[in-house]
Amino acid sequence: MAKPLVAIVGRPNVGKSMLFNKLTGRRTSIVEDTPGVTRDRIYGDCEWCGRNFSLVDTGGIEPGTENDMLLFMRRQAEIGIELADCIVMVVDVRSGVTAADQDVATMLRKAGKPVALAVNKCDSIGPVNPDVYEFYGLGIGDLFEVSAVHGHGTGDLLDWCLEQFPDADEEEEDSDIIRVAIVGKPNVGKSSLLNRILGEERVIVSNVAGTTRDAIDSEFENETGKYCFIDTAGMRRKSRVDDIIEKYSNMRTVAAIERADVCLILIDANDGVTDQDTKIAGLVHEAGKAAIIVVNKWDAVADKETNTMRDKELAVRDGLSYMTYAPVVFLSALTGSRVDKLFQVIQDVHQQNTSRITTGALNSILAEATSRVQPPTDKGRRLKIYYMTQVGTKPPHFVIFCNDARLFHFSYQRYLENQIREVFGLKGTPVRITIRQKGDKEE
Repeated sequence: MAKPLVAIVGRPNVGKSMLFNKLTGRRTSIVEDTPGVTRDRIYGDCEWCGRNFSLVDTGGIEPGTENDMLLFMRRQAEIGIELADCIVMVVDVRSGVTAADQDVATMLRKAGKPVALAVNKCDSIGPVNPDVYEFYGLGIGDLFEVSAVHGHGTGDLLDWCLEQFPDADEEEEDSDIIRVAIVGKPNVGKSSLLNRILGEERVIVSNVAGTTRDAIDSEFENETGKYCFIDTAGMRRKSRVDDIIEKYSNMRTVAAIERADVCLILIDANDGVTDQDTKIAGLVHEAGKAAIIVVNKWDAVADKETNTMRDKELAVRDGLSYMTYAPVVFLSALTGSRVDKLFQVIQDVHQQNTSRITTGALNSILAEATSRVQPPTDKGRRLKIYYMTQVGTKPPHFVIFCNDARLFHFSYQRYLENQIREVFGLKGTPVRITIRQKGDKEE
């Protein structure tokens, strides 16, 4: 199941992005003393008291605006609120309660989600700033004094967030259900494929690109297992997204990828791999999701010959050269040809994405690989690799300890990854490798 999600919201220029960066421990959001810098939702991973969860930084909410960009920012903030387990509303102690703060608080009350009120810019340590009491008048959530710059009060805020999350045991209750996101550019046949799988007209199908606006969840079960299919709106290039609703749909697609276990990347057999296909596949790859490249509309390809499918697969792999691990499936959502083959492939890539390899087995392969191809040297100093261990799944994440990380050339890292894949498969999933040198602590 997807990690718990905390949405950080508020009017512009109260320090939302600064707080986001402090909690995630990295400068992901742009911080600038100008309202409206953060326009899209930005995700980040956070860990507190051994619990992993996600944070989403949203653009400033201007409730009464008619400006198109500010309307867009409000809508993407509303998506974050809708998807979140709890919400942190940020306000500025220096400016006091504003009319915009009151409007945001009213919107959050209607959302019905747990809300914490983070009174930001309380930078001094000592007695409670008397200006804080004014914010109790908003009548929303528990109040916390925080300093996004110095980190004061963030521990209590994170403790509160943990109390709002479902129990970890509850999160695993539906672990036998595989969440499958169907992603791709507009009009590539995503809704048609879902309808073919479900055997009913569950989703509107139209030749007009962009018919599907929201991400739609549909549960399905057959002899291979249980699935939750997520149909998403087609993603257009940002330069061509003029309509606010199209932008709204794009972000739902990104959210669908984030909470999926497996992503079906649909490609039109007639168009081949386009720039937009590359971008969407890149989002799936960076998210560490198990992936299957689905070439749809195979029935519409004219003049098929003996090697047509082989040549098309080579062209697809050339266009998505960074996803050589992903299997390619040819099918027709319209006729149903080869659609039944998808389920076993979904099971296989999901199993690979969640697989664990023992440290002993890894180091056996490591010893064999390093004896076959010696680690690189630089100015007479040779890379020494001590051992390797797996520290995570979804995707498989390996840590390699060595004498000097600077000597670990990318090409040698790729060589070791290929050796791991050759022995253990890991088909359909990206692999993460972290290099640490002697003296670093193992996580």
